[in-house]
Amino acid sequence: MVRYYNFLGPGGPSFRDDVLDGLARPQKAIPPKYFYDERGSKLFEAICELPEYYPTRTEMAIMERCIGEVVRLLGPDTQLVEFGSGAGVKTRLMIEHLEPSLYVPVEIAEGALREACADLARRFPWLNINAVVADFGRPLKLPEFMGMPIRRKVVYFPGSTIGNFTPEEAGRFLANVREIVGSGGILIIGVDLKKEKRLLDAAYDDAQGVTAAFNLNLLARINRELGGDFQLKRFRHKAFYDEAQGRIEMHLESLYRQYVHVAGRRFDFAPGETIHTEISCKYTVEEFRRLAAGARFHAEAVWTDPAHRFAVHAMMAV
Repeated sequence: MVRYYNFLGPGGPSFRDDVLDGLARPQKAIPPKYFYDERGSKLFEAICELPEYYPTRTEMAIMERCIGEVVRLLGPDTQLVEFGSGAGVKTRLMIEHLEPSLYVPVEIAEGALREACADLARRFPWLNINAVVADFGRPLKLPEFMGMPIRRKVVYFPGSTIGNFTPEEAGRFLANVREIVGSGGILIIGVDLKKEKRLLDAAYDDAQGVTAAFNLNLLARINRELGGDFQLKRFRHKAFYDEAQGRIEMHLESLYRQYVHVAGRRFDFAPGETIHTEISCKYTVEEFRRLAAGARFHAEAVWTDPAHRFAVHAMMAV
């Protein structure tokens, strides 16, 4: 059974608000959560299959190896909350082995959420699903779901999505997760590790141009939904690892002096001027443990791959 709850009611910033505000800034910027329309979601699935993009397959291999330890740590009668949920193999692996009393996927894209939940309901007909449409990047308080035994609340946050926040934003997010799971609750989170610049640059600027298409699709979405007139061929995908800040930066760079209209407003671009669309912060194991400790999480376990490219952390709320 699947129940849906929509927490995206009126009052918060909309796609239109965020785009108009972001394009008016000295450093133009649009939040990465808006990548994931229908085409963007499919392009990201394709990115995860690319030879250069190691995070997905590396995290999956870690989870397959350590899932028994994870389940023993979490124990029975869990409420499993997943942020940025999907019907991917990592989610299915966790549900199959943990058999949670309740699964609460949280996703901003309602269409993708409904599709994922329908797939999971077919695969696991015994699974109780309470799906939440919400922006988990903002403070979030989930309702108490009654009627089933819950011994422990668990948040599962795979995919290194935590890297899309600055360390300050990540600290606030983790503090919110601490409030959701409560004392004794557990966070299972995927975190991309610091490594050679050449590997990171290739992972976010692949030879086939799939990541470029994913980034440029944001402009196509603005054209379609906000009456924009971006000419996509007049912009290029730009991604690089900033070693000083320990993060990937993704931009859309204007190739010419030009102007565009969005929702009736004009925005001017100089040659080489960019729209900042995403960061992906990388951490050492110790750096992330210190960040999580600031939100009152204690490190219980960490699993990495042999090449030390990726980490899955288990953290208990104290």
